[in-house]
Amino acid sequence: MNSHLHEPKEELDKRLARFEDSCRQKGLRVTQQRREIFRTVAQSSAHPSAESVFVAVRKKMPNVSLDTVYRTLASLEEMDLLMRVGLSSKARFDGDLRPHCHFVCTRCGEVYDIFPQPGEAPLPLPGGAREMGEVRQVNVQLRGICKKCQATK
Repeated sequence: MNSHLHEPKEELDKRLARFEDSCRQKGLRVTQQRREIFRTVAQSSAHPSAESVFVAVRKKMPNVSLDTVYRTLASLEEMDLLMRVGLSSKARFDGDLRPHCHFVCTRCGEVYDIFPQPGEAPLPLPGGAREMGEVRQVNVQLRGICKKCQATK
């Protein structure tokens, strides 16, 4: 399972470069606020909520507003730079767009990454998926009770 450690520097650098390229392609300025909000999500494997991102960014940029964080996360999601995961009652965000699944605990709301094992093929698309249109992202979520919650019965 996921230990929520920060991503290696090389992976974070790749994500930041993709972020900057995407902003430029869309005609968006790479502002310090936008960059710091993206970096906060991209360097974390904890799938932070908008409120968690706000708290972390505010430590470095005290003038950032919660509204700015929400709007920025929504625009980054629209640009396919982040994905929304977890329970619908509390949105969480993932900056790691490598192929993987999520295990979502329906009791505590924690989200864990599940990466394919070396040599394992990624999950195949269902037969009619491409007939629906262009598939840009696959987001598989497994829902259940995590080991921590099971241990505290």
